[in-house]
Amino acid sequence: MTQTAQTSERLGAGRYIENAQIPPETGVTVHELETHDGAKVSGILRVVPSATTVVSLMHPRQDLTHHVLVPELLARGFAVWTQGTRSVNNDTALVHEQALLDAAAGQRFLRDHGFAHIVTLGHSGGGALFAYYHEQAGLPAQERIAKTPAGRPIDLAGADMPLPDGAIFMAPHPGQGALLMRLIDPSVIDEADPLSADPALNPFSAANGFAEPPESSSYATEFVSAYRAAQRERVARLDAIARERVAEAGAARRRYKASDDARDRRAALVPRVLTVYRTDADLRFTDLSLSPNDRPYGSLFGHRPDLTNYGLVGFARFATPDAWLSTWSGLSTNADFLRCAPAVTAPTLFIELSGDQACFPDDAKAMIAALGADDKSSVRRPGTHFGGPIVRGEPTGASLAAADIGEWLTERFG
Repeated sequence: MTQTAQTSERLGAGRYIENAQIPPETGVTVHELETHDGAKVSGILRVVPSATTVVSLMHPRQDLTHHVLVPELLARGFAVWTQGTRSVNNDTALVHEQALLDAAAGQRFLRDHGFAHIVTLGHSGGGALFAYYHEQAGLPAQERIAKTPAGRPIDLAGADMPLPDGAIFMAPHPGQGALLMRLIDPSVIDEADPLSADPALNPFSAANGFAEPPESSSYATEFVSAYRAAQRERVARLDAIARERVAEAGAARRRYKASDDARDRRAALVPRVLTVYRTDADLRFTDLSLSPNDRPYGSLFGHRPDLTNYGLVGFARFATPDAWLSTWSGLSTNADFLRCAPAVTAPTLFIELSGDQACFPDDAKAMIAALGADDKSSVRRPGTHFGGPIVRGEPTGASLAAADIGEWLTERFG
């Protein structure tokens, strides 16, 4: 038996709930909420009898209605709120500052519902979103961010942003911009040509250390350094394109206001969406010796990043200039975990999963250190990024994490 399997068996005994089910006495209600800026978002509240603490799950892009932790938390006696943003399952126009207003609507709803304690739970991309929310909610209104990275006004100052009582992070990646900075393929030399490639930076070339899957590749230190520098350069290039398109739209709006010309109005409305090719190319997906942990070969999108990198499905494939700058640019986004973490001062639990493909050991160490809470706990459990098991037949990472979450919540909030 591997060390990971032994650890999993030891931790699982008597702590996790095998095949946790939603308790039959759970009350379920669906709610549509209006945000401070007039958008509509929806959420589902599940309450078990006598629950006084509610756990709020949210992700900037994904629908968490059936998140794996929902039955686990309910079975332990906690209410659960799952909510989407205005960009659920379609992040082309996802602006994180607007997502904060979406989160605020949910936090207001839970406060007004009368729960004694509200705790945020950020899994994966939900981690940076909730870290950003904690940061902004904890500031005096006049000190909150007033413009998106694209320069659009955002009225966080005027929004009611209740500060949660606690924060849980499970397998949080460092933010969608920081994540993409590692994933983006820097060998692209022409943003209009999905097949363009600089051979010296091609991560899937044997000349650079790539091995045919599933054999682990072996990239030289010099190649890794050059690759990461080139990734930053490509993001900067895309930032420049995005800002140019923001400026074009702004100029068209100003012309329309001055002339009332229908052509200028159409020019102001026309989408200027960026198509970003090849964004599934983190070297750690194919070289398991880099940032080693228990992760399997491959990316979050599949076992062949050398193929999925060229496919339709992937992070940031299509984004408005505003969404690119606010969400996907590691150089421009505000939704960066390390930037926001010092302002997370509520009691905090951080759960690292040992086979994570988006939060690596050095990431977890840095994020935990950056968190500003005096009451700060961290654990590392066997599991993959989405909460699956490392070893078939062993307790899942989500089940083990749920046991830690349940104990932590009970100790602090009853």
